[in-house]
This record gives sequence, structure tokens and C-alpha cells, in this order.
Amino acid sequence: MGDHSSPEQLKKDIRVYMTIFGALLVGTVLTVAMYYVHIASVWVTVTIALAIASVKSFLVAGYFMHLISEKKVIYATLATTAFFFLALGALTMWSMHDFPFMTTVNGK
Repeated sequence: MGDHSSPEQLKKDIRVYMTIFGALLVGTVLTVAMYYVHIASVWVTVTIALAIASVKSFLVAGYFMHLISEKKVIYATLATTAFFFLALGALTMWSMHDFPFMTTVNGK
């Protein structure tokens, strides 16, 4: 990021952090707004929620945790984590209506 002691660099860094903060606020407003929107498909609802959460988590990890300028090993670890997260989420959604014979969801 260069020389952090210069006033110009400090202004640039503050501008970046304020932009990221604004984007996170927009993401939070979208998250709350999506609560009030009824979508019949569970898959679409989960996909939208995960997309919003993924963008917000990238902004936090990338800028506030300074991972945006890290080495390739960090990205490989992040990609592996994202893969397993998506795989487990897909398995959960796939098995959502898979119950043993003669059982019910609500115990009735």
C-alpha cells in the first residue's frame, strides 16, 4: 500500500475504508430487505442469501483483514473452504425432503 505516513496515502486509505463501509451498509440493507420478500423457491432464497453474504464476507476479509494483497496459498485455502461450504450447503438442500418412510417433518 505504499508509504502510510504521507497525508495523501492516509486520505486514500480512509476513502477505501469508507467505500467498503458503505458497501457493507448496502449489503446489510439488502439482507434485511430480503427478509420481507417472499420467494416460493427455497433454492432461490438460499442462493440470494449466500450471494449477499459472500460479497459481504469478501469485503470484510479482503479489505479489513488485508487478505486482498496476500499470497496464492491464502487464496487456495479460501477456495477450498468455499468449495466445502458450498458442497455441504448443496447436500443439505438436496436432503431437505429426504425422510424415512412413515415419518413426518413436524412429528404429527
